[in-house]
Amino acid sequence: METHYPVIIIGGGQAGLSMSYCLKEKGIAHLIFEKNRMAESWRSKRWDSFCLVTPNWQCTLPGFHYTGDDPKGFMVKEQIIEYIEAYARSFNPPLKEGVSVSRLRRNDSGVFEVKTDLGDFTADQVVVATGGYQTARLPRMTERFPAGITQLHSSDYKNANALPPGEVLVVGTGQSGCQIAEDLHLAGRKVHLCVGGAPRTARRYRGRDVVEWLHDMGYYDLPIHEHPKKDTVRAKANHYVTGRDGGRDIDLRRFAVEGMQLYGRLKEINGTTLTFADDLKQNLDQADTVADSIKTTIDKHIAAKGIEAPHEDRYSPLWHPEERPLSLDFAQTGITSIIWSMGYGTDYRWLEVPLFDGKGYPSHDRGITTVPGVYFIGLPWQYTWGSGRFSGVAQDARYLAQAIESRYVSPKAAVGHILNMWALGS
Repeated sequence: METHYPVIIIGGGQAGLSMSYCLKEKGIAHLIFEKNRMAESWRSKRWDSFCLVTPNWQCTLPGFHYTGDDPKGFMVKEQIIEYIEAYARSFNPPLKEGVSVSRLRRNDSGVFEVKTDLGDFTADQVVVATGGYQTARLPRMTERFPAGITQLHSSDYKNANALPPGEVLVVGTGQSGCQIAEDLHLAGRKVHLCVGGAPRTARRYRGRDVVEWLHDMGYYDLPIHEHPKKDTVRAKANHYVTGRDGGRDIDLRRFAVEGMQLYGRLKEINGTTLTFADDLKQNLDQADTVADSIKTTIDKHIAAKGIEAPHEDRYSPLWHPEERPLSLDFAQTGITSIIWSMGYGTDYRWLEVPLFDGKGYPSHDRGITTVPGVYFIGLPWQYTWGSGRFSGVAQDARYLAQAIESRYVSPKAAVGHILNMWALGS
């Protein structure tokens, strides 16, 4: 097996595969290392009822747009995996699965050394395609719960039946936390939900999916440097909504009417007593305000373009938190399981190249880092909203492929250069 490649891609998810497709188009030899299986996160880090929250028509990997019979639907977990597998079959990428990269460094000659459990490799250029969701975040608070309480990160949750009998506490209301709370609720489990500050959006408004309106308004083409929040948008929670059963809103107030117990943020644990912040009303109201502001933006677009669209009344809250308890004895309540939906962090300890900022984020411009020859792809808001998703990674991959091509020296040209230098020297 060759040990030197013009390009090595680290990560075999949709981002790494997209990069491979674009490099193949340009005839640039490369190799992909994937530490698990292709699309492993979709296989093992999603619950059983998981589905996309973006419609299928937004699945536009380079050279492989969605062509199924339900473009306005939402692929479920098994269909997502099949979509990625079919993509790989369509162009046969040079993928090595089950290969972990433990070190990336640049030697004195400017060549990148890649240490793996398959052996040592070198490359002229390297693309990091490991994504932005690498390590599950769990608070140190988990250590204070008794061993008899089952505690899972949202990435390890599968279904309600996999949990022990009893009531369930879900901490966090980003997309995962809200959808898991709904999954448990629909399964008939008693759910206690700690509501954070994540925003929400309606699924549909004035006759169309909100995603369709935002697409027409150019939101998904907005580059990060033109976004009102600039780089800080990368750290913002995603709006919660679901594609389940054809797609619908996630209305935490409706869940409360149906028996789910809502609280503010989890602050403290003392023995078996949980203490919550007095911010439930504030968090619910703020989520509704964001959803309403999106509708206002759509209304303005409809008016400006003279679009015929049905009128729709604005959302009216079904439930308001009155005197909500600010503490709870989880032992007396019968809580036996806790799902922590606290998001993810990154782990770049293996990447020994000086390209990170003071917060440990890779310094880059559209994926081109401050170290020539090192690139990133698949990061959330790398360039647009869709950079870390099926909808926008193609644009990033093609852009990076051009940058890689500009530095690429074909093996034939390299040999010719050596021979010329030898001839001149002789």
